[in-house]
Amino acid sequence: MRTVTVVGASLAGLHAARALRSQGFEGHLRIVGAEHHLPYDRPPLTKGYLTGAVTAEHLALTDAQDEAELQPEWLLGARATALDLGERSVVLADGRRLRSDGVVLATGAAAVPLRGTQFLGVHTLRTLEDAASLRAELREGQARVVVVGAGFIGAEVASSCASLGHRVTVVEAGAHPLASQLGEEIGALCAGLHADHGVTLISGVGVAELHGKDGAGSSAGQRVSWVELTDGRQLPADIVVVGIGARPATAWLLDSGLPLSDGVVCDAGGVTEVPQVVAVGDVARSAGRREEHWTHAMAQPAVAVRNLLAGTTVAGYETPPYFWSDQYGARIQFAGRRHAGDTVRLVEGSPSDRSFAAVYEHEGVRTAAVAMNRPRPFAHLRRELGRPAGTVPA
Repeated sequence: MRTVTVVGASLAGLHAARALRSQGFEGHLRIVGAEHHLPYDRPPLTKGYLTGAVTAEHLALTDAQDEAELQPEWLLGARATALDLGERSVVLADGRRLRSDGVVLATGAAAVPLRGTQFLGVHTLRTLEDAASLRAELREGQARVVVVGAGFIGAEVASSCASLGHRVTVVEAGAHPLASQLGEEIGALCAGLHADHGVTLISGVGVAELHGKDGAGSSAGQRVSWVELTDGRQLPADIVVVGIGARPATAWLLDSGLPLSDGVVCDAGGVTEVPQVVAVGDVARSAGRREEHWTHAMAQPAVAVRNLLAGTTVAGYETPPYFWSDQYGARIQFAGRRHAGDTVRLVEGSPSDRSFAAVYEHEGVRTAAVAMNRPRPFAHLRRELGRPAGTVPA
C-alpha cells in the first residue's frame, strides 16, 4: 500500500496510525478529523477537565515524537461525507476526494440528544467543545443541575458537578444506574454513591419534556427552566446534561455499500466486506459486538491494521472488555462479558463500605469481575477470567 487514510482523529484513529508505522507501513499516511483538534483524551472531560483540575493541554495524546515517527498529513476540521468504494476515495465536505489504497474507519460515536433540546443550558458531553461549554456555565455560580441518565457519563458528570457545589439531581429511566453494564445487583450498590454525596437519584422514570420559562416551547435562545418527568414530577433546572448513550458515527457511510448495523459490520479482525477497509474503536461492530471502551479503542486497532496490511484477516481481537469509572472519589472497575442470568459472588470487602471485589459466574465459569476501590484484587480477578469458579485472589 502506498496511501492509507485514517478517518477519525480519535484515540482509535491515532493508535491505528501508530500501528501502521510500527508494522512497517512507509507510505503516505493521512489522518482526517472533523474536529479542529489533534487527538485528545476523552475520559477526563467528565472529570478533571470539567472541574478545572486539568486544562485542554493536558488532554493531548500526541507529541513531537509522534510527529517524527508518524509523519502524517493532518486534515483537521475536515468532515468526511461519503466513502466511494469503487475508487476507494474518502469524500470531504469541501468536495475533496482522497484516493487511498487502504482506509481505516475510526469515526467513533456521537452523543444521543433528547428530543426538543434547543434550549440554552442543555448539554451533551462528547467533545472538548461540549465540555468547555458546560464548564463555562458551571463557573457562573451555584446551579440546579439535572443529569438525564445514570450511566458512566451521567454519573461522572453528576460527581463533578456535586464537587463544585451545585445542587444535582440524576434521572435514570432504569430501575438502577449502570444496570446494563454491571447488572441490577451491582447497579443497586452503585446507586448509593449518589446519596452518599448529597445527589438526588430518581430511578425508574424518564423525561417527558423540557420546559423554558415561558412554557413547553423549545426555541433557540430560550433558556431551560424545568424538567417534566413521565410521572408528572417537575424538576427546576438551570442546567440539564443529557447522558443517555451514544450512536456510532456512520451516517456518512449510508451510501457506501458497506453493511451497517449499530456500527460498521466487520469480522473479529476489524475487516469489512472490502478487505482494504477496516473499522476500529467505537464505530466498529466486530463479530456481532460493538465495544465503547477506552482500552478497546487503544488495543484493537493494531489487529485491524495487521489485517489491512495483509489484505485479509490473519488475526482476530478477542481480548475481554475492560473499563473503569471514577465517581465521587470511588473507582469502579469491570472486566469480562457479563450475561443475563450470571450470578454475582462477593470475593472480598464490603459493599456498605464502598470497597469490594466480586465476580460474575455462569455454569461454574467466571465470566466477568467488578470492583469498587479494590484495584489489587481486581487485577488478579481480571487475569483469572474464564477459569473455573470458586477460587479467591492470592
